[in-house]
Amino acid sequence: MSKFPYLRQDLAASIVVFLVAVPLCVGVAVASGVPAELGLVTGIVGGLVTGLMPGSSLQVSGPAAGLTVLVFEAVSEFGVAALGVIVLMAGLLQLAMGLFRVGRWFRAISVSVVEGMLCGIGLVIIAGQIYAAAGLKAPETGIGKITGLPGAFADALGNTEALTSLAIGAGTIAVIVLWKKMPKKAQAVPGALAAVLLATVATAAFSLPVATVEVEGLLGVIQPPGADAFGELAGPAIWGTIIAFALIASAESLFSAAAVDRLHDGPRTQYDKEMLAQGAGNTVCGLLGALPMTAVIVRSSANVQAGAKTKASRVLHGVWLLLFAVALPSALALIPLPALAGILVHAGWKLIPFRQLAGLWRGHKGEALILVVTAVSIVAVNMFEGVLIGLALAVIKTAWEASHLKTEVIDKGAGPIQVHLSGNATFLRLPKILDSLEALPQDRPIEVDVSGLYHLDHACRTALDNWAQRHSAPDTEPVKVKTAEPVRATAP
Repeated sequence: MSKFPYLRQDLAASIVVFLVAVPLCVGVAVASGVPAELGLVTGIVGGLVTGLMPGSSLQVSGPAAGLTVLVFEAVSEFGVAALGVIVLMAGLLQLAMGLFRVGRWFRAISVSVVEGMLCGIGLVIIAGQIYAAAGLKAPETGIGKITGLPGAFADALGNTEALTSLAIGAGTIAVIVLWKKMPKKAQAVPGALAAVLLATVATAAFSLPVATVEVEGLLGVIQPPGADAFGELAGPAIWGTIIAFALIASAESLFSAAAVDRLHDGPRTQYDKEMLAQGAGNTVCGLLGALPMTAVIVRSSANVQAGAKTKASRVLHGVWLLLFAVALPSALALIPLPALAGILVHAGWKLIPFRQLAGLWRGHKGEALILVVTAVSIVAVNMFEGVLIGLALAVIKTAWEASHLKTEVIDKGAGPIQVHLSGNATFLRLPKILDSLEALPQDRPIEVDVSGLYHLDHACRTALDNWAQRHSAPDTEPVKVKTAEPVRATAP
């Protein structure tokens, strides 16, 4: 027992995490358009493979709601058979990033872009799963899902089966939200699991006309990628999806790790090792034809709150998932699909950062704008392009803020007009500089002092020289440019 001083705490925590993981694993798989068992397979690999590796000791990995949209798009475009090779190559890419110590650089990604990414994902999940809760087919695009909701509700109102299904989904959400008000002993059972159990019992007891999970058996769904799937790699289209999987899964995992570190006083995350652990997990998931994995903040926070002390809790949660998948797969066939949709609507709602957005808008409107544009882009275009748009905006904003420039004009009425430039003169501020200089009179001597500039790029230096040569009238003294030392124009 001395070798495992925290075995009791880790064992108890592992059971809690297992109970949280089961409905989420199944729900994410169904929402991604793949067999329910594949979600369990990814959860098992997250516990037994990633869980054993160094990186973040208390973080729990598995199929995540955050990748649901991306996986659904990939399965729709390339088919379930190609999913394994996509996840496999993404895992190998993550391993390479871990070996080359890229993990720590993910901390440099703008938080607004990540929050915007999660917000966009949350909106698409909510819109899509409302259709699933009503038993209706969802439109293909994010915009279509949202704009089609009024029509979907109108269809559901005239259909008894759709109304029944929607009621099960709404009831599931209500139970999850209200479960936190239950006595502490009752809360030992996670709210999502309690909601699914109640929905399952209600559906069976009243023989409700509601669709349930289709079960194929664990061995029946494990399909290692074949030659045809690897043949897809010859086309460029699939590589965009692979890169998106690797980058978005890595970003979500490492930001989750930072959040989990704030929840406990144990060892801090080693980012490059965590990247290797995620890569190893996704490589195995790919070989099994399963869903991609990321670290999942819901399971990870449940693990910490349940008293976990070491990585043993997350490994044991993988063992319990494996035993469940082997011994009780038929139990999945009893779960109503609208209940899983309800769980994902709630998960999608929690991805939308309402508090962060309000705080950003008060203090950093530019960051708030990046968050909103990233989210809207994901809904309007797709996941990968939406994130790229957000990253581009963050870079432009940073460049703009880094090019602060102050222009001061001093005219004493007699003698030359003095212009003092200070800060950073980059091409981004060139219109402002030229507007100020060209507004100066042409019949007065002018002295431009650039000694206060920290940086003068090539574009600004060229524009300044051209303006100085042509500005003065023929009978006026030429413009003088004053520097503390000769200014060397630097290429941007």
